[in-house]
Amino acid sequence: MLDLRSLSGPRRAVSIATAALLVLITVPAWAGGLGDAFNRALEKGPVYAGIAAFIGGLGASLTPCVYPMIAVTVAVFGAKKAKSRWHAMGLSSVYVLGIAAMYTPLGVVAGLTGSLFGSALGNPWVVGAIAIIFFVLALAMFGAFEFVLPSSLTNKAATVGGVGFLGAFLLGLVSGIVCAPCTGPVMTGILIMIGKTQNPWLGGVLLFLFSLGLGVPFWLVGTFAISLPKSGAWMNSVKSFFGVVLLVAGLYFLKNALPQVTKLVPVAGWVPIAAMILAVAGLAAGAIHLGFDEGRAKAARKLVAIVASVLGLIVAITWLEKPRVVPQSDLVWSVQEAEALAQAKAQKRPVLIDFTAEWCAACKELARVTFTQADVRGELDRFVLLKIDATNDDDPVVADTQKRYKVAGLPTVIILDSAGTERLRYTEFVEPPRFFAAIKDVK
Repeated sequence: MLDLRSLSGPRRAVSIATAALLVLITVPAWAGGLGDAFNRALEKGPVYAGIAAFIGGLGASLTPCVYPMIAVTVAVFGAKKAKSRWHAMGLSSVYVLGIAAMYTPLGVVAGLTGSLFGSALGNPWVVGAIAIIFFVLALAMFGAFEFVLPSSLTNKAATVGGVGFLGAFLLGLVSGIVCAPCTGPVMTGILIMIGKTQNPWLGGVLLFLFSLGLGVPFWLVGTFAISLPKSGAWMNSVKSFFGVVLLVAGLYFLKNALPQVTKLVPVAGWVPIAAMILAVAGLAAGAIHLGFDEGRAKAARKLVAIVASVLGLIVAITWLEKPRVVPQSDLVWSVQEAEALAQAKAQKRPVLIDFTAEWCAACKELARVTFTQADVRGELDRFVLLKIDATNDDDPVVADTQKRYKVAGLPTVIILDSAGTERLRYTEFVEPPRFFAAIKDVK
């Protein structure tokens, strides 16, 4: 067992804080039945997504290729020589806005290309490639290799703009490039999740908030002239934390593409407890605070600890996404469009069309939470239920159906009235009360 008292102050703090954060996140999620809260935070919950992006940027600012340049860049754009505190605050704010101007468009582009991304997630080769990207980025966070810009470019970039507001803004723009070696792995994960939302506005907001998080230390130092703690081994712990997160993200994509693996996780109540204990034990044993450069023994222990932490986290997430009972056991779904529409026409009944896929977390949440809620369940008896499985969108029948209904991505739930006219369309998770209020008026 690891003795936390043997660790230095900062490293001990990182280990305890990480374990505490895991408990604070996992226990409420388990108790409240939030299921895929992590995925929803980056996909459909603007507030949670914004918090996640901001924290991601703040964490990236504490990495070795960002943190050391804070004092230097603040001096370059003149915040420490400002005429007043308000002047210093203005210069610092403009600098951070420069960073945001560099990153925000990336979020917009990721959202605009989301339909292509969502469609491609039905292809196992694409999912595998995305998982590999996450794994490679995780290796970078663990120090296997580094993304390093040429020193000549870095030195030249640090002098761009000069003193003043324009200089601060231009330096912020360029700093986005200089910071790329350490922000890239974190930001890439956020961009991939944004691609799933197919929402350019949300994408822009998330990358803007990511930029604000990244700029917080620059703003604080520039505005208040505070002294930051010296850089050191604790920054590698920050990188290792992101490495664990990236490994979990890669496995999350793989599990959604391989439903047979998900079925291996039991639904028993002891599973999340055991998984959480395993994850916390891995964190305490060295997944975050140990380094691979501290000798073979500690490197081996770190490797085992990483495996334990990642395995525990992915099992806990998988369990949380599984239904506690067999979902929709008494709902009768048709999988043949022509048959379902003919039945609805003959019986003069409205139709609910659910476009779903194995990789679509929000689709699963609709099936698990919304469709099975008592009030919603009662209303659905009036509907002819049609489920279109778009996991394999290479299937010409599926592709044709999606094209006819103008389905750009998943989830997509379409409500037709008894005359066959589209009345409602949802492209995100919908809470049961809102869904019930909408469908009860459809005749």
